[in-house]
Amino acid sequence: MITIVGSGKVGGEAALFTALRKLSDEILLLDVVQGLPQGEAMDLNHMLSEKGIDVNIRGSNDYSEMKNSDIVVVVAGSGRKPGMTRMDLLKINASIVKGVVENIKKYAKDSMIIPVTNPLDPMTYLTYKVSGFQKNRVFGMGGMLDLSRFVQFIHQATGFSRDSIRALVIGEHGENMLPLARYSTVSGIPLTSLLSKPKLDEIVQDTKQVAAKVIELKGATVHAPGNAISAIIEAVVRDTKQVIPVATYLDGEYSYSDVTIGVPAVIGKNGVEKIIELDLDSNEKELFKKGIESVKTAISGLEF
Repeated sequence: MITIVGSGKVGGEAALFTALRKLSDEILLLDVVQGLPQGEAMDLNHMLSEKGIDVNIRGSNDYSEMKNSDIVVVVAGSGRKPGMTRMDLLKINASIVKGVVENIKKYAKDSMIIPVTNPLDPMTYLTYKVSGFQKNRVFGMGGMLDLSRFVQFIHQATGFSRDSIRALVIGEHGENMLPLARYSTVSGIPLTSLLSKPKLDEIVQDTKQVAAKVIELKGATVHAPGNAISAIIEAVVRDTKQVIPVATYLDGEYSYSDVTIGVPAVIGKNGVEKIIELDLDSNEKELFKKGIESVKTAISGLEF
């Protein structure tokens, strides 16, 4: 069973995409708001019925119903409002996520946890520390979402099929994210040989800023994060060994320890099965360090 804690727009989309990919026979939507997860589940089941997909989605306000979950996705918390940064949500969401994780420990102690709540990297660190789970079983969603946005800008700049584009974004899920043009390709052709440096710099900046633009225009990002969550779940459920940038705990990798941040990792049935250490150049190392410092500053103020 897959449990999604938080039944708002992103939680609902995560359940939708997870069901469409047929990743579990049963999906549980949990929320503290009475009626919300039940109504969302009904609506989703009606859609799945028309499509002939035999995935059952349930809604509940009772944490004990997550018992025996294989994967728990944590979306609960306040979302960004126009003009806010992800870090503005730190104190608001820390207590919410801590409470959710304590319930996961109580009712789903053998699960893997995928934090989604912003600010993503500090909330993943909080989840790891409060849960006491092995580090391979806690990995945050951010980089997969950033990657999808980077791919779109590469598609727009080149005109080439999205399906032929392979891109990579590491670092903090926030203003210090690091889209890696040097490690991105179009059908194996290095992106750096297809676009000029000014154009590459432009799409990197666009990738960093586009979430705020979407929030300004429509109030929230919904479809892309919902899909990114299901893509990570798929790698676990189907044991694909896909290399995905996820926020995970570093213990010496990239020369940093006791911090969670986005890095490429092999994702399979055991969660984070291997962290891949890239050979970053001096500029990339400096930008990655900025993200590390931002996350460390944030987690220094958290209580466990």
